[in-house]
This record gives sequence, C-alpha cells and structure tokens, in this order.
Amino acid sequence: MPSSFRSHACGVISKEHLNQTVTLNGWVNRRRDHGGIIFIDLRDRSGLVQLVFDPSVCDATTMEQAHKLRSEFVIEVCGNVVARDQAMINPKLSTGEIEIDVASLVILNAAKALPFQLDEAEKVDEELRLAYRYLDLRREKMHNFLKLRHDVVFALRSALNDEAFYEVETPLLSKSTPEGARDFLVPCRLQPGEFYALPQSPQVYKQLLMASGVEKYFQIARCFRDEDLRANRQPEFTQLDIEMSFTNEEHIFSLMERVLGRVFGDVFNVQIPASFDRYTYKDVFHRYGSDKPDMRFDLEISQITDLFANSDLGFLKAVVEKGGSIGALCVKDHQFSRSELDKIVAKTIKDFGAKGLLYIRFNEDGSANSPVSKFLPEDFLQQAQAHVPGLTKNDTLLIIAGDYADSWTSLGRLRLYLGQELDLVDTKKLSLCWVTKFPLLEYDVEEGRYYSVHHPFTRPEEGWEKKDPAQITARAYDLVMNGEELGGGSMRIHESDLQEKVFSFLGIDKERARESFGFLLDALELGCPPMGGIALGLDRMIALMTNAPSIREVIAFPKTQKGICPLMQSPTVIDKEQLKEVFIQTRVRKAEDA
Repeated sequence: MPSSFRSHACGVISKEHLNQTVTLNGWVNRRRDHGGIIFIDLRDRSGLVQLVFDPSVCDATTMEQAHKLRSEFVIEVCGNVVARDQAMINPKLSTGEIEIDVASLVILNAAKALPFQLDEAEKVDEELRLAYRYLDLRREKMHNFLKLRHDVVFALRSALNDEAFYEVETPLLSKSTPEGARDFLVPCRLQPGEFYALPQSPQVYKQLLMASGVEKYFQIARCFRDEDLRANRQPEFTQLDIEMSFTNEEHIFSLMERVLGRVFGDVFNVQIPASFDRYTYKDVFHRYGSDKPDMRFDLEISQITDLFANSDLGFLKAVVEKGGSIGALCVKDHQFSRSELDKIVAKTIKDFGAKGLLYIRFNEDGSANSPVSKFLPEDFLQQAQAHVPGLTKNDTLLIIAGDYADSWTSLGRLRLYLGQELDLVDTKKLSLCWVTKFPLLEYDVEEGRYYSVHHPFTRPEEGWEKKDPAQITARAYDLVMNGEELGGGSMRIHESDLQEKVFSFLGIDKERARESFGFLLDALELGCPPMGGIALGLDRMIALMTNAPSIREVIAFPKTQKGICPLMQSPTVIDKEQLKEVFIQTRVRKAEDA
C-alpha cells in the first residue's frame, strides 16, 4: 500500500525543487539497467521524470524491488530531487535538468506482458488498440487529444455563457420520428411493446425550448444515428447544439464567428478571420463539385459544354444534345506520364462514380496529345482557352461528361484526389466559409419521393409558394472547414400551416404528421417565436485541428466501422430472461434460411 499521498505530479518537478524530498506516483514508462544502477522513466498524465535507483542510496530491499520493475508497473517512490550531470541534461523534457534519487519504492500494482508496446501503437491494428483502449489512451498523443477536447468544451461553455446562453440538457430516451437516419430503439419495460428512440439530434427539443421562452440555448449533446459508418461517422457522437429565438442568419453567423474566434485563439493559439467568406450552394457546387469545398488549393471546374457542341466526338456531342454537361479540371505545372493518366482514369471510374474520363495533354507547340487527338481541330487549344481560364501549353485537361449533378460530383471527388496526389493542398492554411441557400428538398428517383436536404423543420426562402418543390431554396447554411462540414443549421419553421405543407412535400400526411409531431404542431400554434440554430460536430472539429486520420482517434471509447466496441465486446446477444422482461422475442436468420 502507498505510504503517503503523492506530493507532486511527475511533469512539474524542476530545478526549483532541488534538494527537496518528494513522493511521486505513476507508471513505469521505461526501464534501463546500467550495471547495477537502475534508471526508470516514471510517467503520469503531467509528463515524465527520471528516477535513479542507486545501491549507495537505496537499501537492499528497495533495490531488489527495483529489479522487478517492468513497463506499466504502477509504483510509488520517495526520494530527493538532484541536478543531472551537465552532459546528461535532456532539453526535450520539462524535467530534463533534474532526476530523483529514490530512497523508497512501493509497487502498487504489477503489469503482465502488454498486448502491444505503447511506443509502437501506431503500427498495431486499430481493432487491437480499441480492444485495449485504456492502454492506448496512456500514450501522450492520445492523452493530449482528451485534454484538447476538454479545453475546447470548456472554452465553448465559457464563450456561450458570456453570450447569455443557457445550457439545457434534453432527454436521451425520446420518441421515434421520421427525420432521416434509422433510429436506435430502446424497449420500455413499463409499457410492454412500446419503444423509446435515442435522439438523432436534440432538434425538436431545442425548438420546444424556444417555444418555452428560453431564447438562447446550447448543449454539448450526445447524438445517435444508425447509419453506414466511415472515417468521420460514429453511431454515437457529440455536437455543440445551439438555438436562438428572434434571430436571423446574420445573428447566427456573427455569433459563431465570435465563439470560434475565441476558442481557436484560446485553445489552439490560431487567429481566424473575424468573419468568414460566404458562398451559395449553387456557386460552390459549380466551381468545386461539392457542397463542402476545400479551398486550401485552386483547381476549379470549368464548364466546357459549348466547346463540344459541334464536335466530331460523337459521345460528347450526344451528351450535349441530351441536355447534359461537360466539365474539366485544368492541371498545371505537372507532366503526367501515361501510366499516371491510366491510373487516374481507372480510379475515376471505379471510385468517383464517373462513366469515363477523357484526358487531353497540350504539348509545347500547342498540339493536343490524347486518345481522341485525331478528332480535335488544329486550333483546339485556342478554342479551349475561351472556356478554361488560365489554360496554356503543357497543361492537361481532365474531362467528365454526363448528367450535370453526377458529372460535377465525380469531378469534385477527382479534384480532391488530385489535391492530395499532386501535393496541391496548403496544409498550414485554415479555410473556413459559410455555404448558404441549399435546396430545401432532394428527389429520390428509386423511391419516387422527396427528402429533406437538412431536416423537415427547415424554413424555405420567401416566395417558395410560387416554385416547384425541386426549385425551393432553404434558409439553411453549413459551416465548412478544410473541405469538411464542421456544422450546419437553418432558420426553423414556426407556423403550423407551413410546417404541415413541408410535411406534405415529404409524403407525410396530416394524420401521420399529427401522430409523429403532434407535440410540435401544438407548440407552433401556442405562440412559438421565430427561431434558428446550428450544430457543430465536436469530434470532427478536434480531428480536423489535430490532423487525426478519423474521429475515432479523438473519441475516448469509439466503435469500429462495423459499429463494434472491441473493448466491451458490444453489441452482444441478450439472454432470454432479460428479453422476456421487456417483452421481446428474437429470431436471427441463419445463412441457410436466408
């Protein structure tokens, strides 16, 4: 057992503590035996300090115990702070000028051989790291992620408190409503056969809080969505959730610019613009093929449909005649080899959704080098220059044709790929912008119905009544950071008749609307104020600012891309008695029955 509580944290010991006796607790980070004298790097969350077990200082029992020490043993030591020899000073450590001459040692807990060495964790399969996440989190890098996350949350709370916001918690056991992704369902023992749903977001609750007169609400909210996973998705995640009454887009933009300016300055020591550039959805999609453009590099899409209106290239001419579009990326200052171009063509078709990719390289004399060169006029470079800004000799055009939305989406993905492959991205640059005026609805051809681009409570732009549903613009906005959607929001519908009309666009009739959202429709009829809000992905913000490869790195206990927690080995099969208590029977189909 420990003889006394530690007097200092490991990482704070310095020359100021010379000749003092200190008591330290921590983990054995590294052990070195130098001919009878044993050196131990002791670690706690504050940092490292070097311990010296010298037979001239320690008694025989202490030295015997010191010889047993191995990585990740938990120990307590008591000893004297002494200066290191000048030649042994480690400038990389805050404690590098001193060491501890240990007088006594208590092994608080031994450690078996580790499933992986902490200093080699980056080389270990991620699933093994997650199975022993508590070991993974002992690493300085991972600890720093947790500390940074704490600092960001603390700064956000402080900034929003200064803006007169209330932090209000909303329920995790809620009602299943048709809002987008599939719900996670929770059976209710007290109401047999009925279920709660875990909230995909606090959306309806924060609107109800505005109806309650709260006026300024925020929450560090846990959200749950049963959807396909990838690097930036988890079944459970955290967002900063904000809602305001009597507001508009300008107020929300200004608020977020102030709050983020403070957080980025205080936590990351990064100065960001006082206001962010703004673009419409239509503009960024046309220029970048994406609604979350990475503006840390140039390379915009050029509309070149008219260039091939009278072309001898039948497949391109056919696209034009069918009302399709032809777009191009102009790559400068890079001489592609044939193998590079073949690789890009294959990847564009396989991974980026295009039916094909045509490349045209321009030689020093201005002639075109392409699989279709013989179909191009001699002055093709001059003709193309009228459609592609900045096009010159030695440049390469990468061309995709077809339906506008599909072709531009493929070009956008190709643009991001080229940005990485050709090292075009300025990774030291921080790019923040607002994207506005999204479509209110998107049409699913397979299901023959409209879906909300944001959510069913998004307010349409004025004049929506005179437009076809596909042409209605939403008072919605996204905050984009380095090519990732950091957050999104909208002005909300606060009138029940308009809300019912939007529900009808989505195929939700009055009866179903009343069944799913009756509580909200009632609130809208009982003096609900105009309102708007935004939600920012907290996990994504930390991942972006730390250049983490995925949000799993910055979440304490994440799931894999299959939604599994290797540490807790969940989800798991529940025994029949537990299921019986909640009135559930299960039947898992075997492969031979499928």
